[in-house]
Amino acid sequence: MNHPNPSFITLPSTLPRDLTAGLVVFFVAVPLCLGVSLASNAPLFSGVLAGIIGGILVGMLSGSQTSVSGPAAGLTAVVAAQIVLLGSFQTFLLAVVIAGLLQIVLGIARAGFIAAFFPSSVVKGLLAAIGVILILKQFPHVLGHDTDPEGDLSFRQVDHETTFSEFGQLLGDIHNGAAAIGLLSVVLLVVWDKWKPLKRSVLPAPLAVVLLGVGMSLLFSQFGGRWAIGPSHLVQMPVTEDFAGFLGLLLLPDFSQWSNPAVYTAALTMAAVASLETLLNLEAIDKLDPQQRASPPSRELVAQGIGNVATGLIGGLPITSVIIRSSVNINAGGKTKLATIVHGVLLLGSVIFVPMWLNRIPLSCLAAILLVTGIKLASPALVKQMWNEGRSQYIPFAVTVGAIVLTDLLIGVLIGIAASIGFILSSNVRRPLRCIVEKHLGGNVVHVELANQVSFLNRAALVRALHGVPRGGHVLLDARDTDYIDPDVLDLIRDFKEQTAPVRGVEVSLLGFQNKYQLRDQTQYVDYSTRELQSALTPEQVLQILKDGHARFRTGQRLTRDLGRQVNATADGQHPLAIVLSCIDSRAPAELIFDLGVGDIFSIRIAGNVTSRKVLGSIEYGCAVAGAKLILVMGHTRCGAVTEAVNLICSTQTAAQATGCQHLEYIVQDIQQSIDPLTCQGLAQCTASEKEAFVNEVVRRNVSRVVETILQQNQTLTRLVRDGRIAIVGATYDVVTGDIEFAPDAVGTVSASTSDPSETENFQAQ
Repeated sequence: MNHPNPSFITLPSTLPRDLTAGLVVFFVAVPLCLGVSLASNAPLFSGVLAGIIGGILVGMLSGSQTSVSGPAAGLTAVVAAQIVLLGSFQTFLLAVVIAGLLQIVLGIARAGFIAAFFPSSVVKGLLAAIGVILILKQFPHVLGHDTDPEGDLSFRQVDHETTFSEFGQLLGDIHNGAAAIGLLSVVLLVVWDKWKPLKRSVLPAPLAVVLLGVGMSLLFSQFGGRWAIGPSHLVQMPVTEDFAGFLGLLLLPDFSQWSNPAVYTAALTMAAVASLETLLNLEAIDKLDPQQRASPPSRELVAQGIGNVATGLIGGLPITSVIIRSSVNINAGGKTKLATIVHGVLLLGSVIFVPMWLNRIPLSCLAAILLVTGIKLASPALVKQMWNEGRSQYIPFAVTVGAIVLTDLLIGVLIGIAASIGFILSSNVRRPLRCIVEKHLGGNVVHVELANQVSFLNRAALVRALHGVPRGGHVLLDARDTDYIDPDVLDLIRDFKEQTAPVRGVEVSLLGFQNKYQLRDQTQYVDYSTRELQSALTPEQVLQILKDGHARFRTGQRLTRDLGRQVNATADGQHPLAIVLSCIDSRAPAELIFDLGVGDIFSIRIAGNVTSRKVLGSIEYGCAVAGAKLILVMGHTRCGAVTEAVNLICSTQTAAQATGCQHLEYIVQDIQQSIDPLTCQGLAQCTASEKEAFVNEVVRRNVSRVVETILQQNQTLTRLVRDGRIAIVGATYDVVTGDIEFAPDAVGTVSASTSDPSETENFQAQ
């Protein structure tokens, strides 16, 4: 039976980790929620309400197991500006409700798909940048410099300082007691993570840091002076006397402003920014997840939308998925969404029942937790990984990090995406398509492989490629890997095919174009052997064609062929260029090794590539009747038939006695004519490599003997060789390397090593 929510199937085993992670996130979330409220010029309690809704409601609805939602530092500038523009916080709350409704619509419309277009270099840059920001922003708080809001993560702060100028202010504002707590907390976190007995303990390190901070704060209160921890260095949660006082802090939206156009402008702005930030954070959080679970982005938009409707109705700030709290959750061992819900429940309970207890926690120990989290996010290993992936990945990564640190999260990410797009555009300008010249039987073909996305940026490169096709030549436009073609490019292709190409005598072939483009696949060039080609070629040229095909096979640059067209074209007759007598070994298929098509060769395959009257009859038909110009006898290394022949001659057994095969003897006897029995006597003492070398030498001798036998036993073939109409060549194929060793001299033609490739090229260019 399938459980409707698989994440809760393992609840008993994950419960302890989720509870402790939720507690840790709760401690970190309290000052962050308050800080975002201060940075946004909003009521202090509005950030806490957003944290409660983000933890409980969004936590239950979200499809992510590790994401934590709440008020986001990245929205502070937007929120502060909209509150001023709308004139009141209650009118702003109405905009938050409408923004939530817009997010719900976006989620239902599956707009979360845009998350798939975020470059991985930018997402990793986001993670590293958040780590750098945490280090830079939390270090002053670790030393007790708490003049700016804890939640202000932008480069330019609300106190008119910047991230770096804050360090100048820090020099004269180090608080002894807070600094001692902060630095000792950092040491404790590092030691806890390195020392196995502590790392395996039930008590999580962040909770130990909080307990240490509270204890040291109480101790320093006895000292007085600069050691005493005052209210400005402690959490400052709003305190209410009872539940009625809590309800009194809730605010309702001003629904009378529903017709105000500025409300909808603000709602649209917040919905766009919050959705984009959520999708970015969700993508980054999934990369941090040890289990690498993929969160559904569109469902997350719906969850965030419902959360923003709820928070707007009770007086809270807008909500997004927040990477800082999420990364703390993962580092604390959170396994399921229960950790997020627990943190929200703890926020709610603490506000109602024990706000004064929270106000005893020093900010410096919480800053230490965030500082260590930042060090883990901005790890040197991540920087090294991006460096090793090359310039196109490292530069957008570095630009994203720098831009986020010097501006804010959203602007920095947009700058990083722009840098990444710049590399994509540069790549399209430099290598917008792949253009190679293929040597087909009928002549050279300019093969143009179109990119996956062919936009107007590719137009200039395609024009150059098409105009580079020589007069009377052939061009193949290959769109098999293309998903999109810009209409301007389609017009260019049609104009060239219908107007320019006919005037210049260029044949245009099309392959792989989708039906919607109304460009039918057609092959204009000759990619198979015809009677005219067969008659015009010499044995030397056919040999060079085989050698060129093998070179393509070795480099993986096989010719583009329409095999279905070849089947139809050769149905009424065949005009093979060569006959290949080879072994039945599955590793030596002649058509693949020489990159040939349907109808190009006669292939005779028999174990040990031996000859017989029936084999000779087949070869005779292929040359004298069908018109083949070349006979290639091809053996191969590690041949099983040759190995068996060597083993049998050494053991003095027959094939029937050794294998039980009735007719194998006929093949073995033929191969054994190429073996010196005296040489075999010492094979028993040879190593495996020496025996293999001997077998391969017998393979070569067997090929030479078969070539001689063909000439000795068939007068028709001998006459054709004498007249220069055919040639016979021996070759050995290496099944290990894929190389072919041709015999130094071919019977009836020039030496294979001295044949002039230009003859074939000149012929094919005609």
